[in-house]
Amino acid sequence: MKLAVISTLVASAAAFSVTPSNVGKAAQAGAAAAAIVAGTAIAPAFAGDVGAGEQVFNANCAACHAGGQNVIMPEKTLEKDALEQYLAGGRNEKAVMTQVTNGKNAMPAFGGRLSDEDIANVASYVITTSEAGWDE
Repeated sequence: MKLAVISTLVASAAAFSVTPSNVGKAAQAGAAAAAIVAGTAIAPAFAGDVGAGEQVFNANCAACHAGGQNVIMPEKTLEKDALEQYLAGGRNEKAVMTQVTNGKNAMPAFGGRLSDEDIANVASYVITTSEAGWDE
Protein backbone atom coordinates (compact mmCIF):
# COMPACT_ATOMS: atom_id res chain seq x y z
CA MET A 1 0.00 0.00 0.00
CA LYS A 2 2.83 2.39 0.86
CA LEU A 3 4.34 1.76 -2.57
CA ALA A 4 1.05 2.68 -4.23
CA VAL A 5 0.80 5.90 -2.21
CA ILE A 6 4.39 6.88 -2.96
CA SER A 7 3.93 6.11 -6.66
CA THR A 8 0.80 8.23 -6.80
CA LEU A 9 2.55 11.11 -5.01
CA VAL A 10 5.48 10.98 -7.43
CA ALA A 11 3.16 11.01 -10.43
CA SER A 12 1.11 13.85 -8.94
CA ALA A 13 4.18 15.94 -8.17
CA ALA A 14 5.46 15.44 -11.69
CA ALA A 15 2.10 16.49 -13.11
CA PHE A 16 2.12 19.81 -11.22
CA SER A 17 5.60 20.79 -12.37
CA VAL A 18 5.22 20.07 -16.07
CA THR A 19 6.99 22.34 -18.52
CA PRO A 20 7.23 21.80 -22.26
CA SER A 21 10.70 20.30 -21.83
CA ASN A 22 9.66 17.62 -19.34
CA VAL A 23 6.22 16.53 -20.58
CA GLY A 24 7.71 13.17 -21.61
CA LYS A 25 9.25 12.63 -18.19
CA ALA A 26 5.92 13.37 -16.50
CA ALA A 27 4.15 10.91 -18.77
CA GLN A 28 6.78 8.25 -18.03
CA ALA A 29 6.46 8.85 -14.29
CA GLY A 30 2.69 8.51 -14.49
CA ALA A 31 2.93 5.32 -16.56
CA ALA A 32 5.50 3.85 -14.19
CA ALA A 33 3.33 4.66 -11.19
CA ALA A 34 0.30 3.10 -12.83
CA ALA A 35 2.29 -0.02 -13.72
CA ILE A 36 3.56 -0.38 -10.16
CA VAL A 37 0.12 0.10 -8.68
CA ALA A 38 -1.37 -2.42 -11.12
CA GLY A 39 1.42 -4.87 -10.35
CA THR A 40 2.47 -5.31 -13.96
CA ALA A 41 5.99 -4.10 -13.32
CA ILE A 42 6.53 -6.80 -10.72
CA ALA A 43 5.80 -10.10 -12.50
CA PRO A 44 6.07 -11.32 -16.08
CA ALA A 45 2.88 -12.42 -17.83
CA PHE A 46 3.14 -16.18 -17.34
CA ALA A 47 5.45 -16.57 -14.36
CA GLY A 48 3.88 -19.40 -12.40
CA ASP A 49 5.02 -20.98 -9.16
CA VAL A 50 7.17 -23.99 -10.10
CA GLY A 51 6.86 -25.63 -6.66
CA ALA A 52 3.07 -25.34 -6.67
CA GLY A 53 3.08 -26.53 -10.29
CA GLU A 54 4.94 -29.68 -9.29
CA GLN A 55 2.26 -30.47 -6.71
CA VAL A 56 -0.56 -29.93 -9.22
CA PHE A 57 1.35 -31.97 -11.83
CA ASN A 58 1.85 -34.88 -9.43
CA ALA A 59 -1.84 -34.87 -8.49
CA ASN A 60 -3.28 -34.46 -12.01
CA CYS A 61 -0.72 -35.21 -14.73
CA ALA A 62 1.74 -37.80 -13.42
CA ALA A 63 -0.55 -40.76 -14.14
CA CYS A 64 0.22 -40.28 -17.84
CA HIS A 65 3.32 -38.06 -17.70
CA ALA A 66 5.44 -39.39 -14.80
CA GLY A 67 9.08 -38.47 -15.31
CA GLY A 68 8.13 -36.32 -18.29
CA GLN A 69 7.06 -39.36 -20.31
CA ASN A 70 3.77 -40.10 -22.09
CA VAL A 71 2.16 -43.51 -21.54
CA ILE A 72 -0.43 -43.00 -24.30
CA MET A 73 1.77 -41.60 -27.10
CA PRO A 74 5.38 -42.47 -26.15
CA GLU A 75 6.99 -40.16 -28.73
CA LYS A 76 5.14 -37.10 -27.39
CA THR A 77 6.95 -36.71 -24.09
CA LEU A 78 7.49 -33.59 -22.01
CA GLU A 79 11.19 -33.61 -22.87
CA LYS A 80 12.57 -30.37 -24.32
CA ASP A 81 13.00 -31.66 -27.88
CA ALA A 82 9.58 -33.31 -28.01
CA LEU A 83 7.84 -30.18 -26.70
CA GLU A 84 9.58 -28.11 -29.37
CA GLN A 85 8.52 -30.60 -32.06
CA TYR A 86 4.97 -31.52 -31.05
CA LEU A 87 3.52 -28.75 -28.88
CA ALA A 88 1.35 -26.36 -30.92
CA GLY A 89 2.98 -22.96 -30.51
CA GLY A 90 6.38 -24.35 -29.50
CA ARG A 91 7.99 -25.01 -26.13
CA ASN A 92 6.72 -22.13 -24.00
CA GLU A 93 4.41 -21.61 -21.03
CA LYS A 94 1.57 -20.16 -23.10
CA ALA A 95 1.49 -23.23 -25.36
CA VAL A 96 1.52 -25.59 -22.38
CA MET A 97 -1.29 -23.59 -20.75
CA THR A 98 -3.36 -23.83 -23.94
CA GLN A 99 -2.91 -27.60 -24.21
CA VAL A 100 -3.62 -28.22 -20.51
CA THR A 101 -6.69 -25.97 -20.63
CA ASN A 102 -8.18 -27.36 -23.86
CA GLY A 103 -6.70 -30.84 -24.10
CA LYS A 104 -5.74 -32.45 -27.40
CA ASN A 105 -6.19 -35.92 -28.87
CA ALA A 106 -6.18 -38.38 -25.95
CA MET A 107 -5.31 -35.68 -23.39
CA PRO A 108 -8.41 -34.39 -21.61
CA ALA A 109 -9.06 -30.69 -21.03
CA PHE A 110 -8.27 -29.52 -17.53
CA GLY A 111 -9.74 -26.03 -17.98
CA GLY A 112 -12.87 -26.96 -16.04
CA ARG A 113 -11.00 -28.93 -13.38
CA LEU A 114 -8.04 -26.70 -12.53
CA SER A 115 -7.90 -22.97 -11.87
CA ASP A 116 -6.06 -20.65 -14.25
CA GLU A 117 -3.42 -20.22 -11.54
CA ASP A 118 -2.93 -24.00 -11.21
CA ILE A 119 -2.59 -24.30 -14.99
CA ALA A 120 -0.03 -21.47 -15.09
CA ASN A 121 1.90 -23.16 -12.28
CA VAL A 122 1.88 -26.51 -14.11
CA ALA A 123 3.08 -24.77 -17.28
CA SER A 124 5.98 -23.19 -15.39
CA TYR A 125 6.87 -26.54 -13.85
CA VAL A 126 6.79 -28.36 -17.20
CA ILE A 127 8.90 -25.76 -19.02
CA THR A 128 11.40 -25.41 -16.16
CA THR A 129 11.74 -29.17 -15.72
CA SER A 130 12.03 -29.82 -19.45
CA GLU A 131 14.93 -27.35 -19.52
CA ALA A 132 16.68 -28.95 -16.54
CA GLY A 133 15.85 -32.53 -17.57
CA TRP A 134 13.27 -34.84 -16.04
CA ASP A 135 14.32 -37.33 -13.36
CA GLU A 136 13.15 -40.73 -14.48
